[in-house]
Amino acid sequence: MSLWRVLLCIIFPPLAVVDKGCGSVLIVLLLTIAGWIPGVLAALIINNKSRY
Repeated sequence: MSLWRVLLCIIFPPLAVVDKGCGSVLIVLLLTIAGWIPGVLAALIINNKSRY
């Protein structure tokens, strides 16, 4: 994961997971609305998962 993606996860989590699919964006958006820290953690976890 690049430094740009990590900064995007911290600043605006839903935008960081746009390329992962609609479900991921919705989950991160709801968690960000509920609290900023859960949204950031979810975005970091989703972006850290490798695609195999």
